[in-house]
Amino acid sequence: MKTTLSQFSLRTAIQSGSNARALVPSLFSGLGAKRILLLSDRGLEQAGIVEKVASIFELTGNGSGPQIVGTFLDIAQDAESRYVNDAARFAREIGADGLLAVGGGSVLDTAKGVKYSLYKGLSDIKTAISGGFLNEYFPQAQPMNIPHIAIPTTAGTGSEVSPIAVIFNEDIQMKTNIINPFINADIAILDPDLTVGLPPRITAFTGFDALTHAIEALASPNATGLTDAYALHAIRLIEKNLPEVVSNGTNVAARSDMLQASLMGITAFSFALNAIPVHNLAHAYGALFRIPHGLANAVFLPVVMEMIPQLYLPRAVELAQALKVDVKSDTPDVALSKAIEKIRLMQQKVNLPVDFTEFNISEEDMQHTVPAVMKDPAALNFPMPPELIAAIGERVVPLVVK
Repeated sequence: MKTTLSQFSLRTAIQSGSNARALVPSLFSGLGAKRILLLSDRGLEQAGIVEKVASIFELTGNGSGPQIVGTFLDIAQDAESRYVNDAARFAREIGADGLLAVGGGSVLDTAKGVKYSLYKGLSDIKTAISGGFLNEYFPQAQPMNIPHIAIPTTAGTGSEVSPIAVIFNEDIQMKTNIINPFINADIAILDPDLTVGLPPRITAFTGFDALTHAIEALASPNATGLTDAYALHAIRLIEKNLPEVVSNGTNVAARSDMLQASLMGITAFSFALNAIPVHNLAHAYGALFRIPHGLANAVFLPVVMEMIPQLYLPRAVELAQALKVDVKSDTPDVALSKAIEKIRLMQQKVNLPVDFTEFNISEEDMQHTVPAVMKDPAALNFPMPPELIAAIGERVVPLVVK
């Protein structure tokens, strides 16, 4: 039993179920919001998801309830700070008093950045994260009092409930972090109907993002019984449901389980936050080569577990059991080996790559990876030596393009 100080909270209220999006207008009314800014992206607009959500507000009766007064769709991969700034400016122009985020991690993190900018009166979110990392705790951090509902359309980041906003700072070419216990949504809507059209590849790598959150939480030196409960069950749900939703995307029950696994994975990760070498590498490579975050995690996860076994060995048996691997009388070393083997099998089942060959990363490009990994905020608690970073890089970029 650990007796050192730890924190755990799930401030966001969760509404789960098919067609749960229908609750949104009444929930905003309860939160006291009338003028709603909807944030999403062009892909979800083309897929009809934005309209599915926006049309609900037409049923609130002669404009008597909350209304969408603006829609902001110019959001790109990685929640770029310029789009956070543009969206916050637009929110002020239309007099929005509530935020509705509909999308994957980039959209959800952009909305968090907008809320933070509005609350702090910032015209440029980069001023808050110029050094790459901002950590604010209660009582210094206070409720932002901007009604905020998030509807994830991917089961991966869990950003709807996470107290962490990951925002790309173009000036320093880094994925930066704002940690604040009030930056997450007031209410999260887990509506599996909005995820059934997600392409198999994106379904696969966002699912591996959730798996990585859970495994890094379980292995963390700061893990507690509370974070373990969330991490272990998230792993169980992902092992069971990820191959199914990749092969049969219309399975609403499995989609719903993945949304809950995503939420649990990030909650465990956020409150066990310490050693996160997989995310450290994924952040750096993602920023340098614009590799989708979940895909970067998927490639790095088994490699890092093999290269830094000492981090995972203490919980290897529990991890293997959560992955439904038989390790009854195995030593931790054998259990870890079997767990990694199972993760690679899952990679194969959902058709994810084992390296970054598709991104045509050159030998010259690779020279930037070691310093990028070392300066990433995720390196603070678990710095890796340059030789280890380079060795991992050789595993994930085996065929360097001259």
